[in-house]
Formats: sequence, structure tokens, C-alpha cells
Amino acid sequence: MWQARLTDGAVTFQVLQLGPDGRFVDRHRGGQPVGWQDIAAFLDDNLVIPPHATDIFVWVHGWRNDREDQAIALARQVFDRVEGGYRANPARYPRLRSFVGAYILINWPSSSLPTYRGYARVRERAHMMTERGHASRVLAYLLGYLDRYRGGRPARGTLRMPSGQYLHCVGHSFGGRFLAEAIVDAANPVTATLPLLPANPRYQFTVDNLLVFQMAAPADIFGGRLRPLLTDAGLQGPVCLTFSRHDQATCLLHKLAERKPGIGCVGAREPAGMLASVRLRAPGDPYPAAELSKPIVNVDATWRYRRRLPPSGAHSDIGHAESAHLLLTLADLAR
Repeated sequence: MWQARLTDGAVTFQVLQLGPDGRFVDRHRGGQPVGWQDIAAFLDDNLVIPPHATDIFVWVHGWRNDREDQAIALARQVFDRVEGGYRANPARYPRLRSFVGAYILINWPSSSLPTYRGYARVRERAHMMTERGHASRVLAYLLGYLDRYRGGRPARGTLRMPSGQYLHCVGHSFGGRFLAEAIVDAANPVTATLPLLPANPRYQFTVDNLLVFQMAAPADIFGGRLRPLLTDAGLQGPVCLTFSRHDQATCLLHKLAERKPGIGCVGAREPAGMLASVRLRAPGDPYPAAELSKPIVNVDATWRYRRRLPPSGAHSDIGHAESAHLLLTLADLAR
């Protein structure tokens, strides 16, 4: 059940687990996969959204973080700084007149040896979970459930309900692709369980923004498979994508796997006309709204994400105050 904070001041996550086929796993019933007809009851039993929460964050981790303690440790590096950054200087985010985060972590089997072959194996597993498995539909269901849980339809074109809650999707590495696929899949009337787009009567809600740290996907994916995310999906804010030339997982291992570097190395390169590039800013340096106005915003974090840990380099070097500042800025602009 939900706890707003741990006694040591750290953020607490509610954890949901996906199996290798992309279905939720019920750990209270021997790890059995949750059937479609049981998902709503499963979420009722495993999620509690506090009525005083203003912002809900859905976090999906990346490569070699499937042990729950590992996944939570990296997420806390980011979200502890989100909480601390807001408390230390709320005036930096004037639209956030109050801020209480609720944090949901999606745990999936991403472990492998720290080698090229291990990276390629997890890449293939992630591909199978989204394109042949159920991960995108399951996560789409979760997003729809969160909106239905709070009740009502979008207010003034955003996800904010009468209770004042917003929904932010945040991924790392392969986890960002899971979230992007989920938002696209939820807008597909053929596959959607709880659809997203408010422009059509069949759609019920939107996601306020999507931020992916060091995305493990081809640099041209938004010009192809994920193009609907920019044109026909329930995403209000920009797709923000950090990248760093020190990220060996997406600069080297991804290049070996796909013959070209990933987004986490060079940013997104398609589609033309929908891209902007900005530098990751320090907490005291605000982002002008115009910098975040394009459908895709590449955020150059090379100067900050630079820790060289073999074999992935700076792939997971994201737990900085600058990352939290970007997240809080996006939450602020969603108002």
C-alpha cells in the first residue's frame, strides 16, 4: 500500500511487475500473470493514489535494473531530487502552487551480462515484449486506469482533473520505448483497452508529457514506428529526450546491435521540422517555454551525464539535480 514518504525522507514507490510476455505479474499469487479480465481488480488491490497528490509519475527502468532494489535505487536518485528541488526553491516553478508526487515504478526483466551480447539480448526481449507481447497494451491500460481512478474527463485540454492531478511518463533506456509504445497503442482503436485521445469521443484522457533519459532506440524511430506519438496520440506536452556522448550503451553497444548509435547518444534525428535541441540546464537556469515548444526536444546532457562506468559509461548517470529541474519544469509547464 501507499506511503507518502519513508522515514529517512526518501520517496516511496509503488511497484508493478511485468513478466517476459509483458503482462502484469501478481506476486501475491505465486507470480501468476494477470489476465485482461482481472487487470482492474489487480490495480485496485495494488495501487493507491492519495487524494492530496498533485502529480503522478509512471517510471519504467532500463537495462540491467530488474532487481527491485536496483530499479528503486536509480529512480530514487532522480525523484528524491525532484522532491528536494521543489522544497528548496518552489519559486522556480511558479505554476506549481503545490506539489505532492505519487510515484509508480514498472519493473520488468532487463537483466543480462554487462556485455554486447547481453545488451543485444535485452534489446530483443524489450522488442518482443512490446511488438509481440502485451507490454504496450498493459501499460496503456494502466494509464487509462489512472485517469479513470481519478474520475472525469480532461480539464482545459490537459490531464488535470478536478482534484488537480497530472500524469507524467518518465522512462530510462528501453523503458522509454515501452512508454512511447504504450501511448501510441492506447490511441489505436483496434488494440486499445482504455484509449487516450480527447479529440475523438472514444478517447478519454491524455498524458501531460513524456521524458526519456538516454533512450535505447534508433535515432530515426520517431520518423517511423513512433511517428503516431507526435500526430495521433494523447500526449499534450513534448517528448523530451536526453542524450550524452559519454553513454557507451547507446553510443557503442547500440551501434553494434543496430549499426547506428541510439537516441541516448545522439538524440532523435527524425522527423525534420519537429525537432528542437537544448542544453540540459542547471536548477538556477530556467528553461524558456519556447525551448520546449517543439514536439520532440533533444536535451544535450553530455556536460553532466559523463560518469564512465564500464560497460555502459554514463548510461545511468542521470541522478542529478539538473534532471530533477527538467522534470519539475515540465510539470510546471503542464499547468
